[in-house]
Amino acid sequence: MSSSEVAWAGLADREYRAQFLLEVAKAATSHLELADVLEAVCEALHPRLQFDSIGLLVNEEGYVRLHSLYVRDTPRMPGESVSSLIARVRAKRPGAVKGGVILQIPLSDSCVGQFLQSSAPYVSDDLAVSTRFPEEELLRQAEIRNYVSLPLTKHGRLLGAVHYMSRRPLRVRDEELQLLTDASAIVSIAVANALAYEEIKVLQERLKNENEALQDEIERGSMYEEIVGSSPALMEVLESVDKVAPTEATVLLTGETGTGKELVARAIHRRSPRAERAMVKVNCAALPQELIASELFGHEKGAFTGALQRRTGRFEAADGGTIFLDEIGDLPAEMQVALLRVLQEREFERVGGNTTIPVDVRVIAATNRDLARDVAEGRFREDLFYRLNVFPIHCPALRERRDDIPLLVEYFMARFAARMGRRIDHIESKSFECMLNYSWPGNIRELQNIVERAVIVAEGRTLRIEPGMIGKRAPAPQPESLHEPPSALRQRQRAEIEEVLRHTGGRVSGPNGAAVRLGVPASTLESRIRNLGINKHAFRWLG
Repeated sequence: MSSSEVAWAGLADREYRAQFLLEVAKAATSHLELADVLEAVCEALHPRLQFDSIGLLVNEEGYVRLHSLYVRDTPRMPGESVSSLIARVRAKRPGAVKGGVILQIPLSDSCVGQFLQSSAPYVSDDLAVSTRFPEEELLRQAEIRNYVSLPLTKHGRLLGAVHYMSRRPLRVRDEELQLLTDASAIVSIAVANALAYEEIKVLQERLKNENEALQDEIERGSMYEEIVGSSPALMEVLESVDKVAPTEATVLLTGETGTGKELVARAIHRRSPRAERAMVKVNCAALPQELIASELFGHEKGAFTGALQRRTGRFEAADGGTIFLDEIGDLPAEMQVALLRVLQEREFERVGGNTTIPVDVRVIAATNRDLARDVAEGRFREDLFYRLNVFPIHCPALRERRDDIPLLVEYFMARFAARMGRRIDHIESKSFECMLNYSWPGNIRELQNIVERAVIVAEGRTLRIEPGMIGKRAPAPQPESLHEPPSALRQRQRAEIEEVLRHTGGRVSGPNGAAVRLGVPASTLESRIRNLGINKHAFRWLG
């Protein structure tokens, strides 16, 4: 061949290479989803380099995990996971080894480990004849004969590698290896972008979950911003909250429906070192059984019909914060086992996934059931009960904290009146007597609803509880103090408040004020002082 012919051949080869790399670049950069990127790259390479499949392995703290895979003769299903795709590929090939799918191996067992020292591509021998790395035995079992692996790096950091694999003996010549190396630089950028896109989606999902949890906290806290009351039963609860909140101990809240267990849980969270992160709530009784695992632990893309993308679960959303498991006694038996593992090991897997996810979560559980009895009758796991019952707190029923009813009524009255633009200053004495003598089977929630209804229908500035507002249920047996006349109750409350004001020098708000000592909001105490006709200024000289 003459020198001019050699020059023309070299020019033609350079043009071919440039055209080839342009096609690879167009294919690789035209997608954001990683699976689509791998498919586009494999199809663009196939006319020249006839690989059957392409896989992305990511480097994760000493381990290599198969993150994504494309196989030419097995089109992937929408949202399908890697393990599901491999299972379908094996089913089509009689020679492939059946059994479990191993997606994660130590870095030292893969050729990816050598990329820590050298960025040179790795070209395997015929795997049917010999293998060098333990990983290659897994590839051989999948009927892979040859593969070429190129490192995936970003800013000098090894992210992983891209495996180009063939089921036929394939001799890769030097010029083809150089072509693949040149193309791999483009592929690395596209794959790194796709991985970043996946990470952004995961962060967006987590942010969405945390925002929903915070919004839920705002909405639910709007009616119960503070725990109202000063009864001995409530003071015992608050003392327990103060003791356990700074710790990492698991808390089990018990008590009837409507006693404010969620409010106590939020008080624990807000006083804990985790207060800056979200408290994520899960109502175990409200979730369909088939969705509980997905809600708690999330799921991988393609884990089940309709799982079109990866979703983070409530435990993952609560990482660094608190998870509140309400109605824990209604958790199905199989999920009790999964929850026990999270409490013991502090890790879990998403539904349809093989990757173990560590989680740092404080658990607060609540139930209106007698879990000890459920354990004895075989409805609740004994080992899970003891894991949850590290620090039990019983939330008393409203009939057990009768002294708090006047404060609660005034608190709810003030809040609802302000919300509705009303001015209501007084409560009819007969209405007070009626509420004090009622058993309140619905507890604080029932009281709240009745006060709201009374504010809506109130005429003038006096709150009245109309006949029929309070249920017809017979009152539960009460202590003798239940029948204390309203006038005597007012006199006792007046004496109690005056005694505290005497010690605080007439101060109501602030860390040393009477409101803190009585365990009520300052605004509620100010209203109570006005209604009782107390002159708080008369006590200032004592301060």
